[in-house]
Amino acid sequence: MNQFQQEICTQIKKFRLDKIEPFAEQDDQQSIFRMDVFQEFGKLGFTGMVIPENFGGADLSYQDLCQALTELAKSSVAYAITVSVSTMVQSILNLFGNEEQKSKYLPALCSGQEIGSFALSESSSGSDAAALKTTARKEKGGYRLNGSKLWITSAGIAKTYIVMARTGAEGAKGISAFIVRDGTPGFSYGKVEKKMGWKVSPTRELVFKDCFVPEQNLIDQEGKGFTIAMEALNRGRITVAAIAVGLAQRALEEAVKYSLGRSQFGKPIFDFQGLQFMMADMATEIEAAKALVSNAAILFDSKTPDIRLACMAKLKATDVAMQVTTDAVQILGGVGFTAEYPLERYMRDAKALQIVEGTNQIQKVVIARELKKIFS
Repeated sequence: MNQFQQEICTQIKKFRLDKIEPFAEQDDQQSIFRMDVFQEFGKLGFTGMVIPENFGGADLSYQDLCQALTELAKSSVAYAITVSVSTMVQSILNLFGNEEQKSKYLPALCSGQEIGSFALSESSSGSDAAALKTTARKEKGGYRLNGSKLWITSAGIAKTYIVMARTGAEGAKGISAFIVRDGTPGFSYGKVEKKMGWKVSPTRELVFKDCFVPEQNLIDQEGKGFTIAMEALNRGRITVAAIAVGLAQRALEEAVKYSLGRSQFGKPIFDFQGLQFMMADMATEIEAAKALVSNAAILFDSKTPDIRLACMAKLKATDVAMQVTTDAVQILGGVGFTAEYPLERYMRDAKALQIVEGTNQIQKVVIARELKKIFS
């Protein structure tokens, strides 16, 4: 971590301890997302980090973004994932949008005044994203959307949605990407999902019933939607991995502090070798995950992205987060299983990280596919 990144993390640490930490447990229990907190985070310049300055961004690197998300996740995976997904939307617009689309939507997203949401998954097409059924029928002046999207992060609080819909034949080549704004006639939301974790971040269904989208809201051209989605996911996997590292770091910190203060049989439980070995393994795995995330981000910044490494980073970091939070609960014992300590929340939040942006089983499929390309 360079000096600039250290300054970013210092600023974010102060923010999360002042603005998020005092309400984290209550907000988790009541599923409260504080838009004012997100907007304040945006005023600090952390909700449009990798977008060019002329569209309201900070024009920083993915390495910088990953450091920021890692730090933010130490207090809230929910807010960190909101930033991550909104950044995906910004990246899609920046990479594939035209100048009018960039100028119209990016400034509000980069400033944190608005949130972006990414809508790909459906009830019958989760891992098999190319099988999506939502349609966009061409008509005069635009497209008519019909269908639904499931498990959409930030649904209901986001204003700009990137929606993948079928404009052509079956398969990946028949999918196109559209910008759909909150409040568009024919666009509504399903119920708020009751989830194991990420309770602060709303997850809802998107419903489209004869929803008219003007042709200027088509991103790039017809048939490019799947390519756009995969490009976004390649970046999103790195940022999700960075979030997982932050969560794991916080869980280890809580476990070590507790073990130093908790005594059994006349000495701190930290002094028992069995727990020392657990914490040594936890720390080692976190460092390994951190290195993968860093290397994947470096390659993206150098314009030589490695899909295989991005998937490895996501796979490793999120598995580490799940294992570390599970072990941290074990170290705390009975109180770790209660809401008196935050580790049970960390453990619940870790689980979703293994599922989003492609399940970890899908990461293995992609890694193997990339290996085949190398050795064939």
